Amino acid sequence: MKQIYSLALSLTIVVSLFGPVKAQTATPPTYPRMVGYLGVLHPLVTFDGNGSETNFNTYYVVGFPIGLNLWKTKQIGFSVEVVPIIRAENGTSRVANVLFHPGVLVNLGHDFTLASRLAFETSGRYGFTPVLNKIVKKGPTISYFVAVPIPVRFGNDRPTTLTAGLQFGIVF
Repeated sequence: MKQIYSLALSLTIVVSLFGPVKAQTATPPTYPRMVGYLGVLHPLVTFDGNGSETNFNTYYVVGFPIGLNLWKTKQIGFSVEVVPIIRAENGTSRVANVLFHPGVLVNLGHDFTLASRLAFETSGRYGFTPVLNKIVKKGPTISYFVAVPIPVRFGNDRPTTLTAGLQFGIVF
C-alpha cells in the first residue's frame, strides 16, 4: 500500500511541475527582422564571347557566401553578402577574389526568394547577380536553402561573362 501512495505522490508532483502537455504554436515573425546565413557556392559554367568554360575541369573554384538579410516587411528586404572565392589549380590554391554583394530581396511565396544583387569584386570586375533561392528544410532556428545565382560581370579589360552556379547553405 505504501508503494501505491508513493507512486501516486510522485505522479502528482510530476504532473504539477510539468503541467499538461501542449502543442507549440509557431508565432509569426515580427518586422523588421534580421537573419544571417552561410553557404557554399559552386560556379558551374561561364559563358563569354569566346565560348564556355566549366568549373571542375582544369581548375576548381568555390565561394563561401556570408551574409545578413534585413527584412523590412514579409515581402521586401535588403541583403549584404561577402563572398571569399578560392581557386585551386595546378596543385595550389589561393583566395582569388572577394566579392561584395549588396542587394534587394523579394519574397515570392512558397519559400522562394529573389535576390537582385549588385556585384563589386576585388579582381576589378563588377556587375549584377540575380539569385533564385528556395528554403528546402525549415527548422525552428535553422533552415536549409538551395540557390541558383546567375552572375553577369563586366570590366577589367575582359569580355562580359555570364555564369550559372549552384549554392547551398543555412539560414539562422
